[in-house]
Amino acid sequence: MELRVYYEDTDAGGVVYHANYIKYMARGRTEFLRERGLSQDLKARGYIFPVVRLEIDYLSPAFHDDLLRVDTVVEEIGQTSVIFRQQIMRPADGKLLTDGKVTIVCAGLTGRLGSLPPELLRALQTT
Repeated sequence: MELRVYYEDTDAGGVVYHANYIKYMARGRTEFLRERGLSQDLKARGYIFPVVRLEIDYLSPAFHDDLLRVDTVVEEIGQTSVIFRQQIMRPADGKLLTDGKVTIVCAGLTGRLGSLPPELLRALQTT
């Protein structure tokens, strides 16, 4: 997924604020699922997918007006969880900006853990 860095994404020095990379990664996961025909909003079907672990290495800064690319791959699928590997890079110079892993779990609307639904498993396995 590609995205443009807007002024509102940056600090006073024009550098992307660190928390915004996490937002970019969330968008990347949403688009990853959308490309596979699945909306991330499975709440209507009784599921939510909270993030329970986030690891991120900040390797190089992005700046106002940069065009960025978020690459998302499935690293591991468990019975109740998925680990995504996500990298953000700047295609103009090929610079890797962040490298991260995000673990989500499947829970019912009450918060109780449950098995990943079949439609999500199908979408994840078409990578």
